[in-house]
Amino acid sequence: MPSFPAGALACLVVALGAPTLAQTAAPESQPPGARTPEGPTPEAQTPRSAAPEPGAAESKPAAAGERVEVRGRGWSDDEQRRFSTSARIVIGREQIEQFGDSSVTEVLRRLPGITLGGPPGRGGPPRMRGLGAGYTQLLIDGQRTPPGFSLDSLTPEQIERIEILRAPTAETGARAIGGTINIITREGFVRRLNDLRAGVGVESGRLSPGFSWTYNNSHERWIYNLSMSAFRSDREDRESAEFRDFRDADDALLSAQRIDNRSTTLRHGLNLTGRLEQRAAMGETILLMPSVFHAQTDTRRDLRFSQLAGSPLAQSQPGFDQGTGANESAFTIGRLNSVIRRNLGQGMRLEFQGGGSSWRSTSESRREEFDRGGMLLRTAQDDSRIEERSLNLVGKFSRVLDNEHSLVSGAEWSPAWREESRVQSLNGQRVLGEFGDTLKASSQRLAAYVQDEWNISPRWSASAGLRWEGITTRGEALDGETPHNRSSVWTPLFHTVWKPDENARDQIRLSLTRSYKAPTLAALIARPTVDPRFPLDATNTPLSPDRAGNAALRPELATGIDLAFEKYLKEGGSLSLNLFHRQISDYMRSVTRLEPVPWSTVERWVSRMQNVGDAFTQGVELEARFRLDQWIAQAPRSELRSNLSLFRSEVQSVPGPYNRLDEQARLIGNFGVDHRFRSAPLRVGGNLNLVPGYRTRTAYEVSPEGRVGETVVDTGLKRVWDAYALWILSPTVQLRLSGNNLHPIDFLTGRIQRGSTDPRFGDLRQEVLTTNTSFINWRLQLEMKL
Repeated sequence: MPSFPAGALACLVVALGAPTLAQTAAPESQPPGARTPEGPTPEAQTPRSAAPEPGAAESKPAAAGERVEVRGRGWSDDEQRRFSTSARIVIGREQIEQFGDSSVTEVLRRLPGITLGGPPGRGGPPRMRGLGAGYTQLLIDGQRTPPGFSLDSLTPEQIERIEILRAPTAETGARAIGGTINIITREGFVRRLNDLRAGVGVESGRLSPGFSWTYNNSHERWIYNLSMSAFRSDREDRESAEFRDFRDADDALLSAQRIDNRSTTLRHGLNLTGRLEQRAAMGETILLMPSVFHAQTDTRRDLRFSQLAGSPLAQSQPGFDQGTGANESAFTIGRLNSVIRRNLGQGMRLEFQGGGSSWRSTSESRREEFDRGGMLLRTAQDDSRIEERSLNLVGKFSRVLDNEHSLVSGAEWSPAWREESRVQSLNGQRVLGEFGDTLKASSQRLAAYVQDEWNISPRWSASAGLRWEGITTRGEALDGETPHNRSSVWTPLFHTVWKPDENARDQIRLSLTRSYKAPTLAALIARPTVDPRFPLDATNTPLSPDRAGNAALRPELATGIDLAFEKYLKEGGSLSLNLFHRQISDYMRSVTRLEPVPWSTVERWVSRMQNVGDAFTQGVELEARFRLDQWIAQAPRSELRSNLSLFRSEVQSVPGPYNRLDEQARLIGNFGVDHRFRSAPLRVGGNLNLVPGYRTRTAYEVSPEGRVGETVVDTGLKRVWDAYALWILSPTVQLRLSGNNLHPIDFLTGRIQRGSTDPRFGDLRQEVLTTNTSFINWRLQLEMKL
């Protein structure tokens, strides 16, 4: 393991061993009112002791004419985590709605070990353990999200809970080297709801209103839920990119340019989700869950070009003085999931899940460049359309044996069909038109698994599983042939939980897993795209490569171990220490090389995904959540939340230093506090999210003549302060004010290409530094229970 800061480890050891927190309780099998979560989501891995049915509760006699509402108490977030055999963090409604966030990704940013891909305050795809795209499995109601779907389309009001699984299980799937985020939409009837929320956000003087409505009810055997949200987002982005070319031998500046990009984006959308459940006789349950998400985006850009020194490279297009850009895009997805469960008696249950989705994405982008006098120099047009249809059919059989073993086996079939068209033109002339406009592709995933969970003793439980997955992808090649890629993976999985003291709330977890990352369809069979700054009859540069697919890609395989110590406090809260290691083979990375290409008469620099060899990642994850008065007598009942993750990784084919995995930060930290005032109906809180900057060397090679080529990527500091205040005006009305990114800082990223094995660029060092301005976002939201 790496040598992490000793101070952080020492603080955690002291905290875990503190006598004031070593609280004990009577032996527990399950919390009162325990129930197994239902729905098309992966079921909780819990000890199988006697538990009431969902919704069961004690009731008292009612007076004549008095309305009686029987309500069951489900597991708390800590209880679901504690009694799960696999490592699982559960985030419930209270924490989801705490800061009044406008999107789910803003909620995820404050959770343990999760980073977002975009600048501060701008969201982006969530990633676990600092790893890049593709290492985190994203699920909605247990189903994988389709490519192109953004979690920013989901509002917190539509979410029942968020589950974070640090290690894969046979049921959830093994495409989760970094982990799994499972977002559960509003579930069936637990209590009657008729909630309406309306709010408005303000950023840089621009208003972004939105509202949501959630309704839960039941009628005889039917339980139904409807959630609807609509939003309109208006925001401004400012980005500047500075390009510099140096002679590496004496560090002489040859050329420098700067492009300032100021854009405004207007985005609006409508989301609808529903749930209809019938509990029939003979223990049969029928469930239907339709959903529709639609969003439209209109972006307008204003560009300014400045030649700061020298002149552009001879191969590139001449510079411009000003430019405009416009992009209009739309995304629509419809999903329908269904579940049929039937109890067969003697602890046996049969379940069938069927789901289908269809989504479409369109984009029209135009860019015009002018000289200082306003004369049009160049026009670039890029229009695309993507349509994808998919099915997901699952059969699962489970059986409880002697109240000790719980056996689960299942099979899955998931075919998908994709069609995409793209037309690029420069000055009205088609670019790469000889390769056609439309690409059709299909993929098929088959999976089968078996899993056994058992209580070895009152202090020891374990889960073992084996999963097989096979993926076949077919598409159209540039020469008219149909390439295909076929891969299959066996993934054995083992999880165990041991309590050193049956009367205490401490426990130790161990997971031994195998997981994988499959190449995306675009990485396998993508049509080539060219950089418009360099004409096709000229050589481009390593910093401005063309892009193409690689049909020979193999999936990454990772063998992993997780070891965790957890302490659950009697009055709520928890402390945990988690260590993990992943050994990765066939690591995939984008590699840029000079090669002959069919779309040009000269060699071009082309970026393709390649398998580059072995790698590893490992880390320490610390988490603490408790009330201050649990530590200090007479202290305020303020709740403290903190998590700290330290990572180290290495790609063995690239010599050090900083030869880490792409986009993996060295450290991720969150610290938050919440306080309820006893003398006033007011609750306040805040959170600091911190991701220090880091450098990654992605390529290093030496030619036979001794020329060195090196690529380095720099990622700047991310620091986001959030705060909120909640006024409870009445039992049915409350007002929430939240501030996001309260101390905005510019987000800096950079890329350095030093030298090249190509003699034309052997003594050239190219650098690009990009600066993104961030803004404060205020949001006021009125919440009513009707």
